[in-house]
Amino acid sequence: MGGEGGMEARLVERASIPFKTIPAAGVHGVDLRELPGNLSALSRGVFASREILKEFKPDVLFFTGGYVAVPMALAGRKIPSLLYVPDIEPGMALKALAYFAKRIILTAEESKQYFPSNTNTTVTGYPVRPELSNWKKSVARKRLGIKTDLPVVLVFGGSKGAHSINTALLDQLAVFLEKVEIVHISGELDWPLVEAKCETLSKEQAKHYHAYPYLHEDMGAALSSADLAVSRSGASVLGEYPLFGIPAILVPYPHAWRYQKVNADALAKRGAALMIEDAKLKSGLYLTIEKLLETPEKLESMRTAMLALRAPEAAEKIAVQLCELAGDKYAQS
Repeated sequence: MGGEGGMEARLVERASIPFKTIPAAGVHGVDLRELPGNLSALSRGVFASREILKEFKPDVLFFTGGYVAVPMALAGRKIPSLLYVPDIEPGMALKALAYFAKRIILTAEESKQYFPSNTNTTVTGYPVRPELSNWKKSVARKRLGIKTDLPVVLVFGGSKGAHSINTALLDQLAVFLEKVEIVHISGELDWPLVEAKCETLSKEQAKHYHAYPYLHEDMGAALSSADLAVSRSGASVLGEYPLFGIPAILVPYPHAWRYQKVNADALAKRGAALMIEDAKLKSGLYLTIEKLLETPEKLESMRTAMLALRAPEAAEKIAVQLCELAGDKYAQS
């Protein structure tokens, strides 16, 4: 299930899983002029969810947050449900969903402080796609066309990209390419900027710059190849970077500052990452990368700290919880 017009439809359909949408809209922190329309969307979402539940007849509901899950939680409140909290600090929608959930799964121990002490919570770590770890570094680098022994920096802004990260990199791209090879996943929105920049690179510089609007099947190759990552600090960094032991420079999205900053702080406190504010990115990105490259012992300690956070069995542990809630016939299989 997902929201109307969201990008999740395309991702779920790629996995050959049936997908249906329901109308939904947030009500917390919304302009008063938009509130009536959003409440109407929420009400329509509840009715749409009821029809889907009648047709599908689920044994258990699994929620991963977002306001789009609220209508389904209301419609299916009599069905056992499992809530997964991907970020360390839950948002308002997740806190609301917690009232309906029979069990709550957490990425990190720190998340327990945001729920009452008597809440049924389990820490599993962040689930990652198993195909991500199928890459050997040598094979991954060959796949991406990386041919030198220079350090490899992965710059990644998420599916839609991160404009400030992209521009900070592109503004100093020629200087970066003197010292590193770059795997740059820009997102679709800024891809025209990347293409224009590629036209200005010399043949030698272009050999060290590997740019993509987005990666699906080859994302594991990009992660496996990286000696250092630069990205936002959405929930996936809590699972994917530890899986590969990638030291990270994290730039929390300023409009989701609180949640992304909490994620970044958690990794930084463990010595696995450094954090740069979005506003200081243009002046600080190159200097931070340069300093890390000049202190390989720091990079190695960050790598060790990141690896210590690996949770390769997280998805399996979540599946076990779902099967238990679904009933004995599934728990035993």
